[in-house]
Amino acid sequence: MPRKPKPEEQKWCIDPETGEPKIDKGAKNLCLDKSTICFIDGFHSKLYYRGYSIQDLAEHSTFEEVAYLLWYGELPTRRQLEDFKGYLREERDIPSQVVDLIRRIPRDTHPMEALRTLVSYLGNFDPGRHDLSRDSMYRKAVRLTAKLPTIVASYYRIRRGLEPVPPDYTMSHAGNFLYMIHGEKPPASWERAMDVSLILYAEHEMNASAFTTVVIASTLADYYSAIVGGIGALRGPLHGAANEMAVRQFMEIGSPDRVDEWYERYILTKQRRVMGAGHRVYKSYDPRAAIFREYARKFAEEKGGEVKKLYEIASRLEQRVMTELCETRGICTNVDYWSGIVYYAMGIPIDLFTPIFAIARVAGWTAHILEYIANNKIVRPRLYYDGELDKKYIPLDERKE
Repeated sequence: MPRKPKPEEQKWCIDPETGEPKIDKGAKNLCLDKSTICFIDGFHSKLYYRGYSIQDLAEHSTFEEVAYLLWYGELPTRRQLEDFKGYLREERDIPSQVVDLIRRIPRDTHPMEALRTLVSYLGNFDPGRHDLSRDSMYRKAVRLTAKLPTIVASYYRIRRGLEPVPPDYTMSHAGNFLYMIHGEKPPASWERAMDVSLILYAEHEMNASAFTTVVIASTLADYYSAIVGGIGALRGPLHGAANEMAVRQFMEIGSPDRVDEWYERYILTKQRRVMGAGHRVYKSYDPRAAIFREYARKFAEEKGGEVKKLYEIASRLEQRVMTELCETRGICTNVDYWSGIVYYAMGIPIDLFTPIFAIARVAGWTAHILEYIANNKIVRPRLYYDGELDKKYIPLDERKE
């Protein structure tokens, strides 16, 4: 007769005190390892990279400096930073074969899906693709971090019938990306806003995409395979694509005076959730959202029109979220709520918002891969089996329809 497994047959999942299985759905209370990369104080609106507050880094730092900090564990000296910037600039070009593939990707492909394919293909051209050493991984990280903006910008332009804009090797990582998108050098305020956005998105502890990259890297797979996995995880609307969904939500509402009607129709009746609100870790205001909100306000004042309207809609909706959801249920607006308005103000199409997230987050993914595999153990969790055992096998001809 079929039977259920005995507790001793799955002792790794059984709580010895209660005799019941210990299930941590979503791994929300699981610490995979010790880390010195990132700390999130979700109850007091604090975020740190290597011990430095996100507010200080956003105010005083650059993306290149933050990437160096995440990978090497300390802030660079001026000479180290200039060398690091030089290495990144030298690697901005992408192979002509990658450009050819971009031209063959269907135009209706989402940029994140194109990015996933193109990064996988790019790995075949890396001169150190068969070298799995730690030093080689740093070199691969520099190459890929430098090339991701070129890939995203090239896909954006080609799908619109435009020729790619070659990288400008004199510009910053953020400024060059905007230049390759628009074909002209961006205003200083745009360049700084993009730089800050890359800093804010560079790292965020063991989220879904970081976990994916670490799981893949723990098998001793190559660096590109791990990053492609992270891109795949980031694609989902519950992770990276939330910034796209948030702006589309504001556009659907249409005007500030329709916010209450929309909220009462969809949120109070629980037909929908507010995109860009709520977070597994933050139970107070996301500190990154506060920084993005200020940039969104400045762009709204500067540009007016549609940007100002989106900002006013978002502000009105946030008031209800913060008073009705955040105070009572810990569902507060997060980084994705405001970032899309900043990107939209700089003329970036909505479906490029998540690829920008990937351009930044490759820094954090790399840091976690390097840290974890330094003392590697393959990630291999278990499941509690809740089915039957020892079922009688029925030959195919005896099975009833």
